[in-house]
Amino acid sequence: MHTDTERCVRAVRSKDARFDGWFFTAVLTTRIYCRPSCPVVPPKARNMTFYPSAAACQQAGFRACKRCRPDTTPGSPEWNARADSVARAMRLIQDGVVDREGVPGLAARLGYSARQVERQLLAELGAGPLALARSQRARTARVLIETTELPMAEIAFAAGFSSIRTFNDTVREVFALAPGELRTRAARGRRTPGTPGVIALRLPYRAPLTPGNLFGHLAATAVPGVEEWRDGAYRRTLTLPHGHGIVALTPQPGHIDCRLSLADPRDLTQAISRCRRLLDLDADPVAVDDQLRSDPLLAPLVDAGPGRRVPRTVDPAEFAVRAVLGQQVSTAAARTHAARLVRAHGIPVQDPEGGLTHLFPTSEALAGLDPEALALPRSRRTTLTTLVAALADGSLRLEEGADWREARTELAALPGFGPWTVEVIAMRALGDPDAFLPTDLGIRRGAGQLGLPATPAALTARAEQWRPWRAYAVQYLWTVDDHPINHLPA
Repeated sequence: MHTDTERCVRAVRSKDARFDGWFFTAVLTTRIYCRPSCPVVPPKARNMTFYPSAAACQQAGFRACKRCRPDTTPGSPEWNARADSVARAMRLIQDGVVDREGVPGLAARLGYSARQVERQLLAELGAGPLALARSQRARTARVLIETTELPMAEIAFAAGFSSIRTFNDTVREVFALAPGELRTRAARGRRTPGTPGVIALRLPYRAPLTPGNLFGHLAATAVPGVEEWRDGAYRRTLTLPHGHGIVALTPQPGHIDCRLSLADPRDLTQAISRCRRLLDLDADPVAVDDQLRSDPLLAPLVDAGPGRRVPRTVDPAEFAVRAVLGQQVSTAAARTHAARLVRAHGIPVQDPEGGLTHLFPTSEALAGLDPEALALPRSRRTTLTTLVAALADGSLRLEEGADWREARTELAALPGFGPWTVEVIAMRALGDPDAFLPTDLGIRRGAGQLGLPATPAALTARAEQWRPWRAYAVQYLWTVDDHPINHLPA
């Protein structure tokens, strides 16, 4: 979009928040870059230039605006809606792969050479993987500076910087303030003191957002010990690269309150990225709803609760295991089966609030489980043990940057994986916005009540007009049934 100057200028002049994250406005006279909805008086059109990413702005010598804080915008919805190599690379960079494995590790996961990845990202985003990772490190550093009392030296290494000098130089260059000045400004604006050990921040999203199906689904399917709904917040444990964490997510007007407790602050970037993915916060609800409204039978559902998101996951491998446990059983039975696995194979954790007890077991931990100990039909035991073995030995890779088509093919080749299981994993674990579940009982009931075709083949044919947002159509069709997944818990 950044190449359409006239459209970008109109968005800036109207201060349209829908375009935050789609592009960034750089002001040639002040050398500042802003989000489109920046509250200051817009500059003259001749003084504006547009970039596709904050990293590209920073590489061109612009610093972040202190008023609109463009580093806190939602991410571009393109990276979650596309399946090409650039989108896959962005999802992996957001999950911290470059910081952990370097550019060669990123390239290996994508199946390209490092030079090809660099060239593709430069062509589309105006910045290579190292610059994009550096921009992300700067955002992480700012969160730690403003929300914790950690010493600056610890923050530097927790954010992924190789030295304190690089940390200081980057923060000054990006934000035009020294780290100490950022902390002082944040302390002046803070109304109440923070809780020691807890990182409190706001996760922005594009309006509208209807939280009922999103948090209702997560709460209704919560695995005891790993997840819970408490005091208006969804809480769960997180398995992260350097340790574990506990997060509490509370829906609020205009943002999601996020409270993180991390065993290692180096995991902050990954924790934020996974929470955003869990709640599908980088979606473009206006584009989705406009497409679905074009079907007159879906339009009333969209108008009744616009901005529904797809409830996703913080760990694709975890969700795949849970999808198998949920085959042909009720929500309550699936939770019971998962809870047994958690108690037997999950790692215990300490929760200060007392409700969470374990991390969900890793594929490696489950690879050695005794099939006879599973209270499941024999065929489903085989399905589960084959899945965890493939995940544990790396022959099946379900991750943020996975190729959706390739992952579907690999899943379908496993015993016991039919279309429903493959598509629900594609929708919620891999994040494919066009995944569709025509054989799902709730979808067929909803379709029948709306006057849509109720047979899988006919419904799939009708759903062609909903592309590329069929996963969101699933969320609206599920609302026809009065099921707990559609409502915030009392």
